[in-house]
Amino acid sequence: MYAIEANKLTKSFGKGFLAVKGISFSVEEGEVFGMLGPNGAGKTTTIRMIITLTKPTSGTISLLGVDAVKHPGQIRQMIGYVPQAVSVDGDLTAYENLLIYSKLFHVERSLRKKRIDEALEYMDLSDRTNDLVKHYSGGMMRRLEIAQSLVNRPKVLFLDEPSIGLDPNSKRQGWKYVKNLNREFGVTIFITTHDMLEADELCDRIAIMNRGDIAIMGSPTELKNSVGGDMIIAKTSAQPANILLPRELGFIVSSDNSEIRIQTPIAAELALPRIMEYFSKTGATIDSISISKPNLDDVFTKYARGNLKEDQEGMFSEARVARRSFQRHSG
Repeated sequence: MYAIEANKLTKSFGKGFLAVKGISFSVEEGEVFGMLGPNGAGKTTTIRMIITLTKPTSGTISLLGVDAVKHPGQIRQMIGYVPQAVSVDGDLTAYENLLIYSKLFHVERSLRKKRIDEALEYMDLSDRTNDLVKHYSGGMMRRLEIAQSLVNRPKVLFLDEPSIGLDPNSKRQGWKYVKNLNREFGVTIFITTHDMLEADELCDRIAIMNRGDIAIMGSPTELKNSVGGDMIIAKTSAQPANILLPRELGFIVSSDNSEIRIQTPIAAELALPRIMEYFSKTGATIDSISISKPNLDDVFTKYARGNLKEDQEGMFSEARVARRSFQRHSG
């Protein structure tokens, strides 16, 4: 049984505008699954259908074998959700925020304090239990939001842009907690992110959406391999026209004056000694040589056909505005 299973999932708005175009995918229990894509690709609409905030136009979606359309109440008791926008109340303490959440999810009165204390301790917030949240840092607020989502012991946790707007140290701390949740408790985690390093660090598999459809799906390694082989960049006295590399070592994709870029179908570390030996036999000298490996930025650019930098800046701006708004209303 899959943790999440979507089959020909479609959502249309207005006069036939298809936000999601019949996508099918599944998420294994205990998996960390990432969904990437530019703004407007359909990620948010897909998540909203999964967590029962909107109904699909057609197709099916189920969580742990439960039909999300037919049994939305049951689904909501099984999941945790941390939205991109700030979802905690700054005028309340951490404990009070989690208490309200536990009541909304019908956690039994006798279990509430134990659940809240455990969630706060797990996210290293026990020493700030009775502090007003408006005095928290951005990273602490994000940890509190995750703690809040754990009160009902979710089987599937949804994280929407979990670290956007955070400083590098807070971001890495957040990754640590997400990994621990998955490894120690087997929680299935569904992440949307524009941070390619975050996706590479956390996700077992990734789906890249573009214009309402899934362009490609696979492990980070599989996606990077789909872009092409490793690149070897050599500065040499040789003329590209005089170089005929053996096919098994790769081919020249570009040259600029003395710099030659060679794409190799095998690991660059294995090809490099043989390429250097080949250059030596031809009498060419190598002034310098370096290796460039495909990354998820390359994958995103190829399959999402978007400008990753502009997309990240836009998302960062949205997060920054949300947190400034939070500070104004809670200060």
